[in-house]
Amino acid sequence: MALAKKLINDPNDAETEFIDGLMETYPSLQYLDGYPNVKVVFRKDVYPGPPYDKVAIISGGGSGHEPAHAGFVGEGMLTAAICGDVFASPTVEAILAGIRAVTGPMGCLLIVKNYTGDRLNFGSAAEQAKSEGYKVESVIVADDCAIPPPLEMVGRRGLAGTILVHKVAGAAAAAGLSLADVAAEARYASENVGTMGVALKACTLPGRVLTDRLGASKMELGLGIHGEPGGLVTDIQPSETVVSHLLNQILSKETNYLPISRGERVVLMVNGLGGTPLMELMIAAGKAVPQLMVDYGLAVDRVYTGSFMTSLDMEGLSISIMKADPSILQRLDAETKAPYWPVGVSGNRLAAKIPAPIPPSPSAKIVEVSSFKLCHFSSMTRTNCNISSGHYYMQKTTFQLFNESKRWFLAYNSD
Repeated sequence: MALAKKLINDPNDAETEFIDGLMETYPSLQYLDGYPNVKVVFRKDVYPGPPYDKVAIISGGGSGHEPAHAGFVGEGMLTAAICGDVFASPTVEAILAGIRAVTGPMGCLLIVKNYTGDRLNFGSAAEQAKSEGYKVESVIVADDCAIPPPLEMVGRRGLAGTILVHKVAGAAAAAGLSLADVAAEARYASENVGTMGVALKACTLPGRVLTDRLGASKMELGLGIHGEPGGLVTDIQPSETVVSHLLNQILSKETNYLPISRGERVVLMVNGLGGTPLMELMIAAGKAVPQLMVDYGLAVDRVYTGSFMTSLDMEGLSISIMKADPSILQRLDAETKAPYWPVGVSGNRLAAKIPAPIPPSPSAKIVEVSSFKLCHFSSMTRTNCNISSGHYYMQKTTFQLFNESKRWFLAYNSD
């Protein structure tokens, strides 16, 4: 069997060389000198220096999910990210080093995805940090909607909805809130987000043999971000059908994963899993919004589309829905310097489609007038009249009326 094709050097160095490249690209970031066991990326304005005067937001997990988590380190989001090996939880030593580096008198909040290794290692590090005098709180994110509750044995997994929790917590911390208040906002966000994914091809790990257990004509719903098997393997369906299934799973009243009712407002995230073209992500976003509005009676306040939490080169996407209220939107819209948080998304969504401007008749003459009466045109033949944005056009007898800098112009051409 052939090895998977990768643009890397030594597969064992992929994680540390990613961090090296991230440092060269974003000078606002630094990392602790502890390779290969300690891989901690943090804000350079926080450490070294005086003790940080706000709540530190720390998250992390296995590598292979880039840009998560290191790509979301920045003012207004994460203070530090702890990186493990590919699909492996970071060590207790690394997590504890990150806590010590960036935590000041306000304490730190650990945002942890619901995986056994992450919970064990972050939990152990938190307890040791507390014994050293640090204030530490933890929030577990379990936004997976793939497995029906009766079949859950270790709980729902933490998926791309974690990124939205990072943003809410980071904005709350930047606003100067206490550790208890920041943790409360993060916990509220984590309890009001649901995620469901689909994959056309599983991921391939660096240095491993290339495999494709799904084949050319199948897709898998509910696949995990480490390549864990999903809930259903089926024939590939059109994007609109796939989106419908994902939304139905997240918003199902039977499982009640997401406590949301018709008439409420939501935030939508369409997340690429690493090998999905942006075109396909945008197609999914374009189908998800009207379905949420028409089929579920929900108002969509924000749409985030891109690759936020990937699974190496997995071909597929996930959809996350978060219940939105003014406090959530305020946190999501707050400024951040995290490199991979999408810009240009904040603000109310206006109507996207606007009538195209119609060119004037080539034979039209433009005459400036100071005033007119609409009755002057009462005798004209009103054939194929199109009114749009203050422009009036007629074909038989053509006139064009428009307003520019409070002056009215009239183009008139008679047969």
